[in-house]
Amino acid sequence: MRVIACCKLVAEEQDISIKPDRSLDTTRATYKISPFDLNAIEAAVEAAAQVGDSTVEVLSVGGKVLENAKLRKDILSRGPDILHLVMDEKLDGALPYTTAHVLAAAATKIGFDLIICGDGSGDLYAQQTALLIGQRLRVPVVNAVSRIVSITNQQLVVERTLEDLVEVLEISLPAVLAVTGDINVPQIPAMKAILSAGKKPVSVMTMDELGLGNISTPVVISSVKAPEQTQRQRVIIEGDGEEQIATFIETLRSQLK
Repeated sequence: MRVIACCKLVAEEQDISIKPDRSLDTTRATYKISPFDLNAIEAAVEAAAQVGDSTVEVLSVGGKVLENAKLRKDILSRGPDILHLVMDEKLDGALPYTTAHVLAAAATKIGFDLIICGDGSGDLYAQQTALLIGQRLRVPVVNAVSRIVSITNQQLVVERTLEDLVEVLEISLPAVLAVTGDINVPQIPAMKAILSAGKKPVSVMTMDELGLGNISTPVVISSVKAPEQTQRQRVIIEGDGEEQIATFIETLRSQLK
């Protein structure tokens, strides 16, 4: 069985600065594996272990950030057998439609039985990519998966924990899953895994090799801005007497109007 985990690299939150016009500046940001995709990689490794005679492969698309050897090693230290990359400057900041289009084409070229994605990405959290991959590949796709109950070469059983019930689904393979953060706790790679990660293969593909040189981008981001900050009033009320409490309540009321 071939299990593919899709992985996105996102900017470290603490490295993102806000410009005076409220736009986000990531020029000095370092990158990491999207937290939701850590769950996807762990789920792929666990699913493959249930079946046996399986390979776990990670697939990622993006621009120059994918050249980072440390991040490649971090991905491979978490259990996958091989890392596949689709690299192109046009994929920097790609939205779900484009990302899914490229991931589906790459997965078709690689071959797969099961594709596992995080429920969303650590930056946009659009929750669309897995659904769009399934649509393009014309295979079953289920999101919000909180547990893989069992898996064989032909089908798998999963659970979706919804607001007031737990849904159990039987899915024929090949299929696409989007897993939530509840599915597992990603393991911290041991030193042996980190050392061996450098010896694992990395495959690099281009858009032209996938026949996507002229891929359309029907959706573009016009702007991304931080929420407008409310000016602090800096009202300080000292003391705990009845008069101060009344002033405190009246101040709150005036701000809530």
